[in-house]
Order: sequence, then structure tokens, then C-alpha cells
Amino acid sequence: MSLKPLFDRVVIKDAEMEETTKGGLILTSSAKEKPQYATVLAVGPGGVVDGKEITMQVKVGQKVVYSKYAGTEIKIDGEELKIVRQSDILAIVE
Repeated sequence: MSLKPLFDRVVIKDAEMEETTKGGLILTSSAKEKPQYATVLAVGPGGVVDGKEITMQVKVGQKVVYSKYAGTEIKIDGEELKIVRQSDILAIVE
């Protein structure tokens, strides 16, 4: 199944969480902090949203940093994804 986001929405997949610290300590699942960076999987077309013209700035395949509590989490084909607004994306990682 594939997702085609609408308007200014972006489908992202979180980066893998670190299993160990820099000092070599192994982290349990409860101690792992959820990453705030992800890979863009799909981008909506933009357009007029809330009376404003939105031009999409992100592209499929880019790595991005997003707001901590942004978006809606979904699970498709066993894969955990998140749908966020473009305005919830803070930066593109180059």
C-alpha cells in the first residue's frame, strides 16, 4: 500500500534509534529517546491551505528534523510512519 499525502502534508519515517550510548552502555527500550529526524517518503502537492499559497520545500528522500510532538502516527504494512504538516518540519539535513 502507498500513501499520497494531501495539500501540505508529508509522510516521514523515523530514523533508527540508537542501541548504545557513546560510552558503550546498552539502552533498554524504555530508556531510548525517540529521534526527531526522519526520511521523507512522500510529499503532498501544496496549494492553497487556510487561504495561503503553500509551495512544498521538501522532497522525497531528504532527511529532515521535525517538531517533537508533530504529526499523526500510523502503521501500514507493519511499518510505523508519521504524517506531518510541512510547517512541522524544522530543517533539512544536508
